[in-house]
Amino acid sequence: QVHLVESGGGLVHNGGSLRLSCTASRSIFSVEAMDWYRQVPGDEREWVARIAFGGRTTYADYVKGGFTISRKNGKNTVYLQMNSLTPEDSAVYYCNVVGVDTDFRSFTSWGQGTHVTVSS
Repeated sequence: QVHLVESGGGLVHNGGSLRLSCTASRSIFSVEAMDWYRQVPGDEREWVARIAFGGRTTYADYVKGGFTISRKNGKNTVYLQMNSLTPEDSAVYYCNVVGVDTDFRSFTSWGQGTHVTVSS
């Protein structure tokens, strides 16, 4: 079983910064892509950013330039650096990993989320 653990959420003021991290278990053999999503109560979960194998990054159109996704070399860890946060960024942020497990099976795995709250 592949497990993901997110961390780094919290409460910040408008304009502040947070760095989220997501660490996958050692059950992962290889990673195709790692993504960040976010969700607020009553809304659909929405995609935020992706870093693919090889380091290619993409972002949702609503990201206004303050977010950067990155990956720790040699480890199954992905980061989301969030700068210039606004209250509209408040949500539960989830990590998603697409890859191959140690049994050589393709998988998609979700973490349990980390809360981000931005005060005005």
